[in-house]
Amino acid sequence: MNPRRNRFEGRTALVTGSSRGLGLLIARELAARGCRVMLCARGAEELAAAEWKLRTTGGAVASFPCDITDGDAPRRLLDAVHERFGPLDILVNNAGIIQVGPMETFEEEDFREAMETMLFSPVRLSLAALPDLRRSGEGTLVTISSIGGRIAAPHLLPYVTAKFAAAGFSQGLRAELTGSGVSVTTVFPGLMRTGSHTAARFSGRPGAEYGWFGAAATLPLLSMDAGRAARAVVRAAERGRPELVLTPAAKIGVKLQGLAPASMARLLSVADRALPEAGERPRRDVPGAAAAGQSRLPRWVTTLGDRAGRRLGEPRPHN
Repeated sequence: MNPRRNRFEGRTALVTGSSRGLGLLIARELAARGCRVMLCARGAEELAAAEWKLRTTGGAVASFPCDITDGDAPRRLLDAVHERFGPLDILVNNAGIIQVGPMETFEEEDFREAMETMLFSPVRLSLAALPDLRRSGEGTLVTISSIGGRIAAPHLLPYVTAKFAAAGFSQGLRAELTGSGVSVTTVFPGLMRTGSHTAARFSGRPGAEYGWFGAAATLPLLSMDAGRAARAVVRAAERGRPELVLTPAAKIGVKLQGLAPASMARLLSVADRALPEAGERPRRDVPGAAAAGQSRLPRWVTTLGDRAGRRLGEPRPHN
């Protein structure tokens, strides 16, 4: 393989939120390219299972259970990386949460949780990792934002707020690190088939919210195979691309937002009116697996997403 296209071989990578979903697949892709990979996630049991999966493919992999929202997490994570593999070359900020529901069902604490997980934690970890990445000479920092970090989709307000902020931090960091030897890539994925519909948390009328989100996150015309997405992310990082937008629908949305923002605003307003209302007795923070049991969405609609979730460690929906 052309070394220019495989410059990650022999490098050390840290991927947050890598016990399941896209993070696990990015870690697998890095390991396949010859990286030493440290996995990180909250759940020790899920993390151990993810490490085992990657080890069976021959990857040089270790794991460190850690809640990245802890203020001391960056130091402990980097200490673990140094002890096991040495200095860090590649950081992938991927950990996230998805809260789905109408605006009136969210409280300030929901926004704080989203911002802490998807903005402040990556900020702390990125700043702590910069000395390693600078010394590397070819350091790489990847931030997984979302199409929700470019287009503020309704019923995802805490999520899109945090993702917009994370994208701004990542893009600003790239500008300030030009010439430093550190490349920064911001990724804007659209919907992917990772089983995220069962890992999300739903408010308002959970079954109704699960219905639209589960369908959108699973149907082929609206969502993308997560394995293809992971390969595209790693290729973009290898090549030092400033940004990557994934899925055809996301690319169309970004172009429309740039060319006709008023038209996009009207489309989003129409979408909002089509989505479920909060109801007389709105509920809060119902796990996706439980919301599935309250939904009228036929199970066959989410078949592809459910299969992906089983492969990638997401919770299973209730029957």
